[in-house]
Amino acid sequence: MDYNALSRTLDALCHGETDAVALMATVACELHHAHPLSDWTGFYRVVAPELLKIGPYQGGHGCLVIPFSRGVCGAAARTGQAQIVPDVELFPGHIACASSTRSELVLPVWNGAGRLLGVLDLDSNTEAAFTEADAEALAAIMSRIFKDAE
Repeated sequence: MDYNALSRTLDALCHGETDAVALMATVACELHHAHPLSDWTGFYRVVAPELLKIGPYQGGHGCLVIPFSRGVCGAAARTGQAQIVPDVELFPGHIACASSTRSELVLPVWNGAGRLLGVLDLDSNTEAAFTEADAEALAAIMSRIFKDAE
């Protein structure tokens, strides 16, 4: 995965944009087509205290609502930490939005003011599809892209 190329593309496409949903749509599209192992790429937005709702995504249907208390996305939102799950069957409380999902990477996404906007979720039909290097590269891109998001 060429994160430098993805970063340049997203910087060009998102320059000057502050609308979080517009940014999420653009990131989901570009990342989905760039990552060879991501079968579902998208965002869950914080819409109420302790509650995520589906946002822009690429791939099959996702879960519509995820409380912070459930699943990998909820864990990322609740803890503020990246969740790298090589085998979703071994993650306590995993929510199977798609039965084909084998591994997952979820990152919390904040704006520059420190407000949690949501989480970026990548699902793969391949076990252990995501690494710490993926998480670090994507976290750096997200912090830059969403810095001024509202």
